[in-house]
Amino acid sequence: MKRRFKGFVLITALSAVLAACGNGDSNQEDKNMDGMDHGNMDHMDDEEGGNRSGVSEEKLIEYAMPPEKMNEYAQGNRLTVNTKNTTRLDTQDPIDASILISQIVWPATHEENQPGAVILVPNNNWQVGLAAADLIHNPTDGPVLLTEKDKLSAKTLNEIKRLNPKGTSDGTQVMVMGGIYENVAKQLNGYKVEAIDGTEPAQFAAAVDQKYAEISGGEFPKGVIIVSAEEEAKAYSLPAINWISHMPEPILYVTKDGIPDITKQALQEREEANMYILGPESIVSKEIEKELADYGNVTRIAGEDPVSNSVEFAKFRDEDNAFGWGLTDSGHGISFISTATPELAIAAAPFSHRGKHAPLIWLENGQVTEPVYNFLASIKPTFKEDPTAGPYNHGFIISGQESIPFETQGIIDDKLEIVQEDGEGHGGH
Repeated sequence: MKRRFKGFVLITALSAVLAACGNGDSNQEDKNMDGMDHGNMDHMDDEEGGNRSGVSEEKLIEYAMPPEKMNEYAQGNRLTVNTKNTTRLDTQDPIDASILISQIVWPATHEENQPGAVILVPNNNWQVGLAAADLIHNPTDGPVLLTEKDKLSAKTLNEIKRLNPKGTSDGTQVMVMGGIYENVAKQLNGYKVEAIDGTEPAQFAAAVDQKYAEISGGEFPKGVIIVSAEEEAKAYSLPAINWISHMPEPILYVTKDGIPDITKQALQEREEANMYILGPESIVSKEIEKELADYGNVTRIAGEDPVSNSVEFAKFRDEDNAFGWGLTDSGHGISFISTATPELAIAAAPFSHRGKHAPLIWLENGQVTEPVYNFLASIKPTFKEDPTAGPYNHGFIISGQESIPFETQGIIDDKLEIVQEDGEGHGGH
């Protein structure tokens, strides 16, 4: 049986509200929403037709509006890059970002918060980095550290030493991905190292899938995210990294030419796979979708551009298979990365494994655009009487201010802020 879910760009803030709770309206039919299982969607409306948080549609429209007047002095003389609802990792360098995130997620002050192992991935191969993230949760419970292919930097070696990895069930402390093992072997003397070689995307992803099955008693996860390995698909494919860092489903690659044989073999390991295509038909064609149906159930999660695509994936939930973030209410962490620096998504993947378990939302060239405004309005935290009870949202800004300016961070901070349900603000608190 084949099912399809096709995302769409929300053209007004009101349509963002109504689209999340519509059950077969004309807009959905016009956007090829046929076949979608609304029983698996987390509706914004309660049984009486009002928003379940008690917020009126008018307030939701207000929450989705961009600010009318900016303060030109806000960026001057700042002593911190953080705000009450956002944490910024102030770097453009993926290698530095991976170390910063390692230190935030794994303080390593005692055994309970030390990682099992570290995953080293080449800085110049996003396809390998994406596929390798499936091992963050299991078996390593550890960070991805990006590295140049020829050698490890002193700061990367220092981070491995600081972490002092405990080792996985077989004692492995460092897993080296994508054919860089020979160049760094001498630098890793004293650690137990395991390598998964290969740089061809489909072959490498299948090898990671096989490795995960081996450490899971021979069981292949039934769910699989299907993404394109083409360079033009990078921004559509990379949001999968946060989910596979959080849950056991791997990614497997297709290309513009079809389904590689090694991907077919990996799908055949499942009796009937549950496949989730991430991206529109311009990225993974309808023909490939039809061919994938020979291996099980196929669901497409798509937006017509990378930003909308990331939003649709963050909102999507298949309750039957416990797949997808399902972010349609408040109380969540979110990673924000500019489409201008997509490689930072690999470094940021551990934010979805520990802590606030954050999916990835793209900012178009570092700016908040309509799909993101609408999305943040739909998960706006509200309280009735006591703001100290939450729920709260929190954003991770992974970028220097060259790619995501402080102005954007300030807007995000405001859109994540908890507000009183009746719209009266913090007046009595």
